[in-house]
Amino acid sequence: MHHSFPLVETIVGGFFFAFILGYVAQKMRMPPLVGYLLAGILVGPYTHGFTADMHLSQQLAELGVILLMFGVGLHFSFRDLWVVKKVAIPGALIQIVLATLLGWSLAWLAGWSSGAGIVFGLALSCASTVVLMAALQRWHLADSSQGRISTGWLIVEDIAMVFVLVMIPALAPLLAGTGNVSSAEVMYLLGKTSVQIIAFVAIMLLLGRKIIPWSLHKVVGTGNPELFRLAVIAIALGCAILANYLFGVSFALGAFFAGTIISETSMNHTAEEASGGLREFFTVLFFVSVGMLFDPSIIIRQPLLLLATLLVVVFGKGLGAFLIVRLLGYPVQTALTIALALAQIGEFSFMIASLGSVYKILPQLASDLILGSALISIVCNPFLFVWLNRYLQKHTKLHCAETSLPNDSEMLSTKPHAKIASPIKPVSIYFANEDMVMAPEVSDHTVLIGAGPIGREILLRLQAQQQTVYVQENNLDVVTQLRAQQIPVAYGHALADGMLEAVFIPTAKNLIIAIHNQTETLAIIEAALTKNPHLEIIVFSNSEQQKQQLILAGATKIIDSQIVLAEKMVQQWSQ
Repeated sequence: MHHSFPLVETIVGGFFFAFILGYVAQKMRMPPLVGYLLAGILVGPYTHGFTADMHLSQQLAELGVILLMFGVGLHFSFRDLWVVKKVAIPGALIQIVLATLLGWSLAWLAGWSSGAGIVFGLALSCASTVVLMAALQRWHLADSSQGRISTGWLIVEDIAMVFVLVMIPALAPLLAGTGNVSSAEVMYLLGKTSVQIIAFVAIMLLLGRKIIPWSLHKVVGTGNPELFRLAVIAIALGCAILANYLFGVSFALGAFFAGTIISETSMNHTAEEASGGLREFFTVLFFVSVGMLFDPSIIIRQPLLLLATLLVVVFGKGLGAFLIVRLLGYPVQTALTIALALAQIGEFSFMIASLGSVYKILPQLASDLILGSALISIVCNPFLFVWLNRYLQKHTKLHCAETSLPNDSEMLSTKPHAKIASPIKPVSIYFANEDMVMAPEVSDHTVLIGAGPIGREILLRLQAQQQTVYVQENNLDVVTQLRAQQIPVAYGHALADGMLEAVFIPTAKNLIIAIHNQTETLAIIEAALTKNPHLEIIVFSNSEQQKQQLILAGATKIIDSQIVLAEKMVQQWSQ
């Protein structure tokens, strides 16, 4: 007897294909979310073979939206926005208006209603935070002036889009043209929604700021990490439900404010780590469910309209951002970098498209155009940065030749300013006078993988011995701190393509691995010895079994952390 489990089948099918296609996208140096969207197309109703349950996938996607917006709130920073407010706030708002007008114009040419045109334009106006941050980190621009402006720009866009997500349901009858709504009724709807938003925000600021940190501190006092993870997720989901059921605003706004409140506490990084796994789980399902809505036949049915939409996203938005930044007095290099970083659309566009479809505002064709242009623009974005890098390098060489600067090739390779995009492969970087400096090649040095609490102590002692140390770390906050101290750091996962070469493992003398993941440690040892068989590798273990595995893998020196801790405690007691 066959039993049907549509929820299980939808989750398993979505994850299986998302993993396969996400891996392929990563190997092709594209964001994994491209693979997730393609997985959604594969399991969607418009392709043959396995088809996931659309109704269940949309509910799972709603959870993905909640946790995605909670993550946006955790990363939100008024301080970061305040630093670049003069360009980010007017720039983002003007670009949203321009892109919306371009989208509305395209919708008018296609014969759609004004409401559909407005929603369509809004969906094309907002860039993907996920894609932008990945591009800035890949090109080592996150800490540069362009990176800070782009991030601040996205913060303003995110706030505006949160408001849009709240207003679309309230104005759905007007936008869909399903009823005669007078100007007085429109003003009433806007006023009512604004009052609901203000009431919710006031409650969150007055009570949430006290209750949420207090409850988390109480959970921390139990010493149970599982309860803390559960508390963080419960707060995110609870605030989303509270916002929707009691105040009539979107799940997204509730989750966003829950994240912003936690981001102001000392537990923000811990909360981010605690919720990271579940957020990634449902974020993948969100992108898969979005891909399920896309009908790939639009590429054949409406190629010109798809091309026009793509031109609005890439060239219309890009040109608008470029002109805005230039008018605000920034140099060409900064304007180009910001323009290309924003020449794509992503998760907020999908949310708006989904709402537009649910409330019968957008025709199916509009949703397909939004999804198609998102896929293509995300795929094209890395190649635009490759072009930008070549253009800026060529421009810098010409400028050096005209000014007769000596040894210009060495200047480019050893000390490019932050305005020059770095090579796409991983590199070791530090900052000197706010300039981005690529660390020179070295030999007989020490490589430290992992700069957490243990790694930082090791680093301090190596520096005291005047040793040359190159660090590899995947925590961006730690990376930024170390680079500011002029310590060369390669950012990313230690096993990523080219990462060990970025810290010059082939010519290193010592490798110290200060991470806790035994599986990753063993893989790093194997990869490092392949590139340098004579490497001295120092690691630590927590058990005899781990120690034997590390010896077999090729570790040279193994520190038993339990023995060291016991000796230190006895030594302190003896004193």
